[in-house]
This record gives sequence, structure tokens and C-alpha cells, in this order.
Amino acid sequence: MTKEKHQLKASIRKVLGRKVKQLRKEGILPATIYGHKFEPLSIQFNLIDLEKTFDEIGESGLVELIIDDQDKIPVLFRNPQYHPITGHLIHVDCYKVNLKEKISTMVPLEFVGESLAVKNGNVLVTVTDEIEVEALPTDFPENIEVDLSVLEDLESIVTVADLKLDRSKIEVLTHPEQVVVKVEEPRVEEEPVVAEVSPEDVEATAQKGDSVEQNDSDEGKTEEKQE
Repeated sequence: MTKEKHQLKASIRKVLGRKVKQLRKEGILPATIYGHKFEPLSIQFNLIDLEKTFDEIGESGLVELIIDDQDKIPVLFRNPQYHPITGHLIHVDCYKVNLKEKISTMVPLEFVGESLAVKNGNVLVTVTDEIEVEALPTDFPENIEVDLSVLEDLESIVTVADLKLDRSKIEVLTHPEQVVVKVEEPRVEEEPVVAEVSPEDVEATAQKGDSVEQNDSDEGKTEEKQE
């Protein structure tokens, strides 16, 4: 489906360099707007507002940034980075787009419906969860649905060519024969093999130990003679 219009407030950032660490401590995320024939612009977001918007649209969603309640700049988010412990965003780039020029981006796939083959005890295998498309920024779909109900048996697969989207506006760049999802038989775990030890083996081990002790004793005697 086509995405709704998203807007997000931002402000010009005057804090640069290493001092941006303090901004993060205050719940502010530093970022930069860049683009073709566009002078990079340092900005900052309220972290909570940004994360809420980013969770909804990801990297394929068009968002209109309202800078200091004045300028409006259409962008796509790029290169998100997260804190390894808290999971919060610590960096994101904002790519300014020309609404009249086509660009390419990755669009997430949304899996819907139920597979009969999976109901029968088989395993659903997702090969890819996104594809690359090219379109005008305003024509990017929010996501592309993948109907799992067509997977009726082990021979069934869904490829990129099977995906339903408006190809008059959207060009799919991912190879059409790329498998998106398929069904496989469940793997049977092999039981560990436990080796049986016979009494003869135990005795042989004991004898080997005796042999080692005997050798040690003989070596000791040899050393005594040498001394």
C-alpha cells in the first residue's frame, strides 16, 4: 500500500564535533541532511519523536522534515546506527530527495496469510525480507505484501516475479527469479551415538596403565645405573 504523509520536526544544530555526545545524553539525536546539489545541513531531533517515526517508515519511507517550523525538506532516512546496550538510535542520515526524480531504495516485505504446507507440519523458510525498487519518492510503497496462502505443498515457492505491486509506477530491480519464501520439510535431529564399553576394553585400558608404570620404573632403573 502507498505510504501516508509523514512529518517530523527538527532544528538547526550548532553543536558539532565531539560535543554532540552531550546532546545524546539530553535525549537529542544529531543528524545531517545531504543530497545531490545540496549543501549538507547539520540538524538535530528529539530522540523519542525520531524513533517513533523511524519505527513506522524505516529507510524506505518518505518524511517531510520541518526545520525550525519554517523550511520543509523531503528526505529518506539512511544508515541508522544503534547503541549496543540500550538499542536506541545514536545516528541517522537524512537524504534529501527530488520529488520529481526517480531513485532506488530497499522496501520491506510483509508476510500475510497462512500456508497449508506449514499447517501440515513443514517449515516456512524466508529467503529475503526486502527487495530493491526504483520509483518516484512519493510512489514508494510502505511495504510489499507476500501472500503465504499460495504455499500449499513442498513444491510451492514465491519469487520476486510473483509479488503484486503497481509496476507502472514501480520498477523492481531485484532479479525476478529471486526466491522470497519457500517451504521445507522439518529436519530430523539425529540421536547422539553412545559408544558401548565392554569389560575387555576396561581391562585393556588398565593393562596399558600398568605398562606405562612399568616403563617409568624401568626408566628409573636405567637412570640409577647411569648415575
